Amino acid sequence: MDDTTKFKILVVDDEESIRKMLELGLKQEGYEVKAAANGSEALEIVKAWSPQVVVLDIMMPVMDGYDLCQGIQQISAAAMIMLTALDAATDVTRGLRMGAHDYLAKPFHFDELLARIEVQIRNRFPDLSGKRRFGPFLLDELGKTISYRDKALHLSPTEFKLLSYMLWNVNQTLSKDKILLHVWGYDFEGDENIVEVYVRYLREKLNDLKHEVIKTARGRGYTLQIAEDAPAGG
Repeated sequence: MDDTTKFKILVVDDEESIRKMLELGLKQEGYEVKAAANGSEALEIVKAWSPQVVVLDIMMPVMDGYDLCQGIQQISAAAMIMLTALDAATDVTRGLRMGAHDYLAKPFHFDELLARIEVQIRNRFPDLSGKRRFGPFLLDELGKTISYRDKALHLSPTEFKLLSYMLWNVNQTLSKDKILLHVWGYDFEGDENIVEVYVRYLREKLNDLKHEVIKTARGRGYTLQIAEDAPAGG
């Protein structure tokens, strides 16, 4: 993710191991990240830093997640994703009524949290995800279009999601599992070979007969290759 497009995420949890794990993982994904050990500390960070997403635990000292949700609502438009060991329907309902936009029950998979964060950013902050240039590609998140070498690509919705995901992770090898999660969703129950099918579709539309744009990393996944010195920006 380009430095000018970094989104800010605040992690709030009284368990230091979870804070550090999420902070490291989200930074590796290209996000700016800050962490807080309780709700009171988190509110001060929200006021001063204005994150787009807050990932918060429910059971915390000083101020619990429910009260934190209400406090954030009064000062920020941040999307709030609750992490909770409380998976009863009443606890989930209470969290959503207090202002949370999504939730995950502990223990959780990091990739699923990542996918939910991306959904919140796309849905709640589309103005922050406008046109971006990645080398020869021009991605228009709002218009749902991608151009390659100044020519518009005629993409299906799924092809657009796959290519845009690869663009935001340019020069990184993406496993089939990661692609399935981010493009088809965590509840997809079809054949994972669908990834190969759609990569082939994209290669055809890019005239990438020699697989020089979308490279196959055998046994590891696919990499959208753009020269490091290629121009990028808004």
